Amino acid sequence: MKNTYFDLIDQSYYFPQEGFDLRDNLLTFQGISLKYLIEKHGTPFRFFYLPKIGDQIKKARNLFNRAIKKNNYSGNYHYCYCTKCNHFAHVIGEALKHNVNLETSSSFDIDLILNLYKEKKIDLDRVIVHNGYKTDEYLKKIVNLQKFGFKNTIIIFDSANELNRLEKIATDETIKIGIRMAINEEPQSSYYTSRLGIRDIEIKDFFETRIKNNPKFELKMLHFFVDSGIKDSLYYWGEFQKALKVYMDLKKESEHLDSFNLGGGFPIRNHLGFEYDYEYIINEIVSNIKDACVKENVPEPNIYTEFGKYTVGESGAIVFKVLEQKQQNDTESWYIIDNSLMNTIPDAWSIHEKFILLPINKWNNEYKRVNIGGISCDHSDYYNSEDLNQEVLLPDYSEDEKEPLYIGFFHTGAYQDAISGYGGIKHCLIPSPKHVIIDRDEKGNFFDYVYRNEQSADEMFKLLGYNQE
Repeated sequence: MKNTYFDLIDQSYYFPQEGFDLRDNLLTFQGISLKYLIEKHGTPFRFFYLPKIGDQIKKARNLFNRAIKKNNYSGNYHYCYCTKCNHFAHVIGEALKHNVNLETSSSFDIDLILNLYKEKKIDLDRVIVHNGYKTDEYLKKIVNLQKFGFKNTIIIFDSANELNRLEKIATDETIKIGIRMAINEEPQSSYYTSRLGIRDIEIKDFFETRIKNNPKFELKMLHFFVDSGIKDSLYYWGEFQKALKVYMDLKKESEHLDSFNLGGGFPIRNHLGFEYDYEYIINEIVSNIKDACVKENVPEPNIYTEFGKYTVGESGAIVFKVLEQKQQNDTESWYIIDNSLMNTIPDAWSIHEKFILLPINKWNNEYKRVNIGGISCDHSDYYNSEDLNQEVLLPDYSEDEKEPLYIGFFHTGAYQDAISGYGGIKHCLIPSPKHVIIDRDEKGNFFDYVYRNEQSADEMFKLLGYNQE
């Protein structure tokens, strides 16, 4: 009996599934031939499939609006995209086609907002939520953004000290603000309470003594964010209910407070067996807020989410060629790929994030357990654990086969480029791979183009101070 890689996947998961299928025993992604892209662009290459961004936005927006209608909820839903998740113009531009609001995290983000306005991708009515630690420069730029004409900017206080510094530069115009609630971390965390935000037991006093009678400020939003994501767990719902109680107490004292911000947190598929009931979770969120408002006799707030990873994560992938297989002992086999995993998917190295890993070809070959190694000299440049039995299983192949094995890591569209320092200096001077954009025209036909070729030696040397003229 031949145990092929196809048999393994077919017996372990529902396959084909959303985004993944086989055509002539070759993997396709979103209906696009990956072998075609390999033959056209070579390897390694990273790509973004832009239509997936819009699909994710529409999915969340539709589910929230359905839950609002189902629960006879009077507040509105607002979708924000977190720019820090992926700053590329083609990514943010695609999200803005679907009329999202934006969330910023640092000083340079304000320059990005102004750039988007100058390019006529946003107007002055766009809601901009300002998170992150507020340096003096960041605060000054936010205030100047309001002077420029952006009337729907909301500064989320991460600490009471930010209010002290903002008071010194505030103009005569009223500034819309929010308060971030510090959450208790999960039991396995290295610390008990998040460094971000203000303690829940201090928020009401902070509002009453510093904000309530201050004509410079108008409290619009309560913000809370659980780092481990929105999950159907006792821990998440406990923090959620705590935030709801804080909102109810504040609302009774603040006529302008009208928004409850869930932060980010929707998960994305990181393995083929992924299951998450988005519709159920969203309905629970809306119904719980509704019930709390009815009980406390307060108006139902507008609901904000700041989805970053959920928005863009599933749009990205990176494709490698296996250069060599090495049998280092009786049980361990290594597939060496044509770039560095630490450089291209740093989340897998730094926080042991998992991604969907699939071969592009050789699905009819038998499979075996392997470790995947990058070409850097670093001991940590490897990937050897995924959802299926905590090991990587990929097609076996003979060195005599004419075609090499190609593999892809999928749903890598969030954070990887920012963390690895796109276009900068890389570990062992291994270059950033080619960057390809995939889109569809009005008729639904896909097209692709090179956003940036593989990083050159000259580009790196210039950054390092060599070859200066």
